[in-house]
Amino acid sequence: MSYVNNLRMFVRVYDLGSMSAAARDQRTSPAVASSRISELEKHLGVRLFNRTTRSLHATENGRIFYEGAQKVLDAIDAAEAAVVNATRNPRGTIFVAAPLGIGRRVIAPVVPAFKDAYPDIDVRLRLSDRHIDVIAEGLDMAFHLGRLEDSAFKVRQVADCPRVICAAPEYIARRGVPRDGEALVAEGHDCLNLRFPGAPEFQWHLRTRDGVKRYNISGPFESDDGDVLTGWALDGRGIILKPVFEVAEHLRSGALVEVATDTPPLPVSLSLLTPHRRLRDPKIRLFSDFVVARCRAALDATTVAPLAAHTAAT
Repeated sequence: MSYVNNLRMFVRVYDLGSMSAAARDQRTSPAVASSRISELEKHLGVRLFNRTTRSLHATENGRIFYEGAQKVLDAIDAAEAAVVNATRNPRGTIFVAAPLGIGRRVIAPVVPAFKDAYPDIDVRLRLSDRHIDVIAEGLDMAFHLGRLEDSAFKVRQVADCPRVICAAPEYIARRGVPRDGEALVAEGHDCLNLRFPGAPEFQWHLRTRDGVKRYNISGPFESDDGDVLTGWALDGRGIILKPVFEVAEHLRSGALVEVATDTPPLPVSLSLLTPHRRLRDPKIRLFSDFVVARCRAALDATTVAPLAAHTAAT
């Protein structure tokens, strides 16, 4: 397997453009990563990368070899998957990414149950609200929360998640209750935005009597962590637009109160993205089926209670 491991290291170095990043990805040291690339170069009799202390770039031979190496690894993965499927004993490691909120509250609690059901499969869960490059980061699948542009991946719809605009009673006492999106903008309400480097200007898409309208909201605080925004809202610092599952407990307790109810937000779609070449792997299908079913049940449970409580209160 040493040659295969060298191939895998080469592909990850090529994808990530960094020896140290590839070493972290493969859970080894930069020295081992460099040694594997050197062994591969010695075997082939060509240089695959031009390396300096500050940069690393694939040579022309490296670019040519990459396509063949990727095909070889895909074939090995497919062959191993076929054997595993035949023996009905799936094993290996799954790399999954998810946004922070849904990852912490819904997906992470399901992972131990999956491990109990399939003890030979390990799960590596990465949580981030930033955009994730599934291919570059070597992921088997990624949960996506939001509008999905044209995708080269297999897309599995998990659920439509209702959203709510809300604020703390302290903020409402100080600034009043905005009835709709027009009031949010005209009255200059402090809206708390989820934003990360490179993200476009933020707009809230709300339902009006004339259809969906975009509102250019603004506020004094932004963060790339959705839970940070919730914390600021609980402190009375502004208004947030959130999936109900993220703020369900606070809506039930009254720590957050729904506002702008005349123009409710559109629901946000939760999808599961999987590279097509990974679909043949039985452990990927098992994890997908297992987690999606439990995610839907968990989202139903966290959505119905707070919405029912709000309906009863109004």
